[in-house]
Amino acid sequence: MRNLLKLVFILLASTLVHAHVGSADVYYEGDAGPYHLFVTIRLPQVIPGVAEIQIRCASPDVQTIQVSSLRLSGLGSNLPPVPDVAQRSKDDPQFFVSNLWFMEFGALQVRVQADGPKGTATLSVPVASFARRSLPMDRWLIAVLGFFLVFLTLSVVLIAGVVVRESTVPPGEVPQLSNRRRSRIVMALALIMVALIVFRGRASWNVEAATYKRNVELLKPPQAETTLVDANRLVVRPASPLMVPLVGQNESVSAVKMDEVIPDHGHVMHLFLIRLPGMEKMWHLHPDLIAGGAFSEKLPAMPAGHYQVFADIVDKSGFPWTLVGNVDLPEIKGSSTIGDDSAWDGVRLTPPLSESKVAQLPDGARVVWERGGDSLKANVPASFKFRVEEKDGSPARGLEPYMGMAAHAQVVSFDLGVFAHIHPAGSISMAALDMAQERLMPQSSSGAHETMMMDSMPSTGSLPPKFSFPYGFPHPGDYRIFVQIKRSGQVQTAVFDVRVQ
Repeated sequence: MRNLLKLVFILLASTLVHAHVGSADVYYEGDAGPYHLFVTIRLPQVIPGVAEIQIRCASPDVQTIQVSSLRLSGLGSNLPPVPDVAQRSKDDPQFFVSNLWFMEFGALQVRVQADGPKGTATLSVPVASFARRSLPMDRWLIAVLGFFLVFLTLSVVLIAGVVVRESTVPPGEVPQLSNRRRSRIVMALALIMVALIVFRGRASWNVEAATYKRNVELLKPPQAETTLVDANRLVVRPASPLMVPLVGQNESVSAVKMDEVIPDHGHVMHLFLIRLPGMEKMWHLHPDLIAGGAFSEKLPAMPAGHYQVFADIVDKSGFPWTLVGNVDLPEIKGSSTIGDDSAWDGVRLTPPLSESKVAQLPDGARVVWERGGDSLKANVPASFKFRVEEKDGSPARGLEPYMGMAAHAQVVSFDLGVFAHIHPAGSISMAALDMAQERLMPQSSSGAHETMMMDSMPSTGSLPPKFSFPYGFPHPGDYRIFVQIKRSGQVQTAVFDVRVQ
């Protein structure tokens, strides 16, 4: 009964969550052996809850899809449950859908097994499992449950009284006065006992409510505390310790140790500074971890202004965090960006929005968004395709991997309620994807069971001038998209503005 109450509360409690800066659903595009798959994981509003898994196959040769969810790391990460068979669409044979229960907070993975004439292959998609919204109990449901509470309470009290008053009375005779007196005493005691049971149930409910609310609060985007040191060095740390619920232990939490964060794309932190209110300047930097659980970056040359801060890190369990804050900076007398660091300076956002499909690069080349004329819709998964052209319109040359990928992109809503750092593999953390792939390795065998192939790029050599990002905008509104590539040793940024309906 206590577990049932716990589940009911989790499904009905009331708190709104905007974890991971408003873009919770997972988008991934990659290979399960010979099968190219586009996976969309629509996370439930509450945990426990049911996630919808959508899988689109690039070719029609996939016959069946099976999916299962399990922990990304630690106990149970190599023990997948019996998979569920995804349902093939009657209208589109290359589209499969399945529903999975997510029972835990934290870093999980969804394993997708594809079967077809080329054999069986598996890929694993990391998922940050957290509650986004818990709904309050509807008034009609409160009324119904209240009615049954009163009805059952009175029934128990009356039944107890009848049993004492009449169980020993012969048929046809009237209960004696002593029986009636004992009946009233028993009814009073029964009422007190039922009241105590209801009171204890409510107390248990309140404990579960407090625990769940605490877990929801723990996984909200943490605040970033920023300090400028020596006039040009920015120190970033969480404003308060990052705490996570321990998997399988509802009343226990654990602190995330900053000295145990794992590199993602080769860096322990990806720091984005966006000048407000016009969003006309953006820096993508990579601070180093220093003593005391902080991250430090010597800033390049920057004008004075008010800046929005987004800072991505990944803890050792594979759970991604985005620290959010703002900072007022004086003019920074620094040098130009080098290595993987980058800067962009462009057009200030002014209403009305002017949508863009072509963005100029500093060397005269341009990036073209091949999006057609259709309006973009919220909550619709898509593959956003881009191509890079030379000044004369010919395919661009000299494109290089940028932090192991063909490109990176940052999706930012104008109201700053959405921030997503994506790449051609999708919206997942590549550090978490590495962990998921490592746990698939023991299942591999030559020819029969192939593991997932990461949609990453070689570390050297020229890349094709086309790339794409799997993603879906979480809600309607205006967005600015920063698309970053590396060309001839320089990181270049193309910016697109778009309105989503």
